[in-house]
Amino acid sequence: MANVLDLRRRIRSVKNTRQITKAMKMVSAAKLRRAQERAMLARPYAQMLSNVLESLVRRTDLYNPQSGEVLNALLVEREEKNVLVIVVAGDKGFAGAFNSNIVKAAQGFIDSRRAAGQNIDIEPVGRKARDMFRKRYPAANYEKKEEHYDNDLATHFEVIRHRGAPIEIAADHPTLLLKIEIDEVSDMARSIIDRYTRSEIDSVYVVYNEFKSVISQRVVVEKLLPIRKLGSHEITVAEVMSEEQRDAAAHAARTSGITITDQGESALEAEAKKFGTAEVDYIFDQAPERLFRHLMPRYVTTQIFHALLESVAAEHAARMTAMDSATNNAGDMIDALSLTMNRVRQAAITKEIIEIVSGAAAL
Repeated sequence: MANVLDLRRRIRSVKNTRQITKAMKMVSAAKLRRAQERAMLARPYAQMLSNVLESLVRRTDLYNPQSGEVLNALLVEREEKNVLVIVVAGDKGFAGAFNSNIVKAAQGFIDSRRAAGQNIDIEPVGRKARDMFRKRYPAANYEKKEEHYDNDLATHFEVIRHRGAPIEIAADHPTLLLKIEIDEVSDMARSIIDRYTRSEIDSVYVVYNEFKSVISQRVVVEKLLPIRKLGSHEITVAEVMSEEQRDAAAHAARTSGITITDQGESALEAEAKKFGTAEVDYIFDQAPERLFRHLMPRYVTTQIFHALLESVAAEHAARMTAMDSATNNAGDMIDALSLTMNRVRQAAITKEIIEIVSGAAAL
């Protein structure tokens, strides 16, 4: 059994760790407030853009009357042979099972698509997603670096590709979540749209943590392209929080001053919803083809941008919850170690008293 000095050192170490976890919890709570506010501020624009497109669809035909083709390539549905999966995870650790849950959901979706014989392209967003998928699928790097390896490795790469449907990491964005800027998201969306327009990919899915409040979030696999219904989220897979996770998140939120209820729609969002549903005959100045050509890419960009904002908010919420649990566990450990130290000290004092009494009795 450890002596009193060792126990005191361990208690001091755990107390220092508790101070760190408590500080990290408060920092995550402050970042969560800002992330929630930014996500809420982005909703009215996304709602209005969806309603404008929905109003345009209701008042015009989606097909060219002369050629019979769809007015925009993003509305074209093809057989899904080449699938792009955008995986949005976090940039840092100490967030509990946040990153592993997203990677697990993405991996399950990828495995199901591989079983169907589809080719998978992965585009990870965030450092954690990049590192995990680069480590799982190192063969995805061989094609770009084939000239740097010998012939045996190139042959091994061909064997890997012919065992099943190939998986390739098309691009990665390890620093995009550090500071989410609409220009960088637009560049990412433009690249995806160009690949879809050239028929290099047949569908696009995004895996992220959908955030409504601290206790209302879920890991979802959402279909981004082709666009089937404007303004609605086509969720393919969803994994909700357990009751234990809800209770832990609620406790962390209450002790940090974070509201646990969904803030609901603002006045701007309520006003934006009236645009597409109002019984008014809108007259669009431009041709439908031109409107779709300009608004559809912005719609896709907005969807990706909002997914990134919600994922960042969910990451801060997960880190706040994890640090709250770590702080509570450190307190419990300090109590247990203090009790053990008191027992050891009491046993040592009792032993000394017995030795003194025994020595006196021997005289």
